[in-house]
Amino acid sequence: MTVRKPRFDAVVLAGGRSSRLGGVPKAGLVLDGATLLERTCTALRQAESLTIVGPQGDASGPLAGEPSFVREEPAFAGPAAALVAGFAAGPVPRAPWCAVVACDMPRIAGLVEALLEEATGGGTTSLVAFDDGREQPLAALYRSEDLAGAIDLILATGSADNLSMRSLLASVRTRPVPVPPGTTHDVDTWADARALGVDVP
Repeated sequence: MTVRKPRFDAVVLAGGRSSRLGGVPKAGLVLDGATLLERTCTALRQAESLTIVGPQGDASGPLAGEPSFVREEPAFAGPAAALVAGFAAGPVPRAPWCAVVACDMPRIAGLVEALLEEATGGGTTSLVAFDDGREQPLAALYRSEDLAGAIDLILATGSADNLSMRSLLASVRTRPVPVPPGTTHDVDTWADARALGVDVP
């Protein structure tokens, strides 16, 4: 018997400064002939809506999932502000779950599969990937209702500009989900890129 995957929307954070890469956009880095953004969109292609927070210029062609693009205002205001912008741009009513991921995890397919598999059991607790001994808030499947509540709480008293993800998500109940080792490894430096097999200019 085939178990139906849970319904979900997705927000991809793809607009950082890439300061430790000399400003080279992470989304455009290439692994096995596909950019990291292309790989991310392919992993999330079953999302009911897919929103990328970042410059549209990083996409060289059509992307799986037919994503829309938005930017946080002001730009580079941090991942929490980017998540708020991406979530707000999604459709209403929302799917029960919302995947939130950074665009620079080359092995993201296994990560997304593990989180969706865990979510098939239902439940009311958001799921955060657990890898390398720590939880990864930018590799997670959040309950949309709880994420919306957390965002409303923050915006009721200020803005999410330069806010930490921990502060944004303080009111969201989460539990760690062990994912295949290395699936949350991301590209912060050129050394990371080489270790993950990403093409280095």
